[in-house]
Amino acid sequence: MRLEKRAMRSGMALVLAPLGAVVFTLAVSALLVHWAGAPVLQTYGLMLQGAFGSVNALSETLTRATPLVLTGLAATVAFKARLYNIGAEGQLYAGALAAVAVGGLHEGSGWALTPWLSFPLMLVVAALAGALLLLGPALLKARLGVDEVVTTLMTNFIALLAVGALLDGPMKDPGALGWPQSVNLREELELGKLIAQTRLHTGLLWAAGLAFALWGLFKYTVLGFDIRALGANAKAARFVGVPVGRTVVLVALLSGALAGLAGAIEVAGRTGYVTLDMSPGYGYGGIVIAMLAGLHPLGVLAAGTFVAGVLVGADSMSRALAVPTYIADVIVATSLIAVLVATLLTQYRVRLK
Repeated sequence: MRLEKRAMRSGMALVLAPLGAVVFTLAVSALLVHWAGAPVLQTYGLMLQGAFGSVNALSETLTRATPLVLTGLAATVAFKARLYNIGAEGQLYAGALAAVAVGGLHEGSGWALTPWLSFPLMLVVAALAGALLLLGPALLKARLGVDEVVTTLMTNFIALLAVGALLDGPMKDPGALGWPQSVNLREELELGKLIAQTRLHTGLLWAAGLAFALWGLFKYTVLGFDIRALGANAKAARFVGVPVGRTVVLVALLSGALAGLAGAIEVAGRTGYVTLDMSPGYGYGGIVIAMLAGLHPLGVLAAGTFVAGVLVGADSMSRALAVPTYIADVIVATSLIAVLVATLLTQYRVRLK
C-alpha cells in the first residue's frame, strides 16, 4: 500500500474531509461513552446543551475560547513559517505577569498612570514580554540551526519557574494570606463585560479582530507572502529573494506577542491577577487549535470555539451522568488526528500494490 499525490485537490473533498473527521471522532468517542455505561445520544445531547444550550453556557464557552483563539493564532503564524513554537504557555504567563507589573501599580504607589495611558501600555508590555521570550529560540534557529521545538519547550519551564519565584517574592500580594499570587490589576483597567452577569468579556472582540487582522496580513501583505513562501520551501524562498532570517525574527516577534496578549487579556478579562494555575494549558491547546484550523486564522475562531465547547460541555455532561470529563480530551485529540489524516487524504490517494 502506498500514497500517490493527487494531480488536483477536489473542492468536494476539501468540504467532506472535515465532516468525515467529525463523524469519525464522534464514532470513536461513542465507543468510550458506551464503555463508561452511559447512553451515547443523551451524553452528546448534554454536552451540546452544556456548551451552547443557554446564555450562561454560551458565555462560558466563549470565555474559555478567548485565550485558546489567541494562542491558536500565535501557533498559526509560527507554524505557517515552519517555526514550531511550543512555548506559548510560557509566553502567555510572561505577558500576564508583565500586564500586572504595569496595571497593578495603584494610585498610592506614586507610579500609577491614568487608565487611558496605562491600558495600551499594559498590552504593549505584555506583547513585548511574550515576543522577547520567543526571540531567543528564533535567533538560535536562524543563526545556528538549533531546533526550536526543544528551546521553546524549555522556555516554558524557565518562564513558569520565574513566575513562581516572583509570585512568592517581589510581586506577591501581601493580602493573599500566604497564597502565591500577584497583586490585583487596577479595577479601571479590567475589560468590560459583553453580557451582564456573566464572565464573557470584550477580550473576545480582541481575539476576533486579531484573527481577521492576521488573515489580512497573510493574504494582502508582502510579509504575509514571505511567511507563506518560507513555510512552503525555505530554500526556494531564499532563492527568489525572501529575507529568511529577518522573516523568522518577525514571525517570532508576532507569534510571541500574540501569546503574551493572551495572558494580558486573560488577566484583564477574567482573573484580575496572576497565579500559577491561571492557565490549564492554553498554550499547548493553541497548537491543537491551529492544526484543527489548518493554519487558517479565521478557522482558528471556529476551532477555538469547538474545543472550548467540548471542554465546557464535558463538565456539564459529567455532572449529569457521572461520565469522566477525560472524554473531552479524547474528543479533542481524536479530532486532531482525524483532521490531519483527512487533510492528508485530500492531497494523496491510497494505492494498493
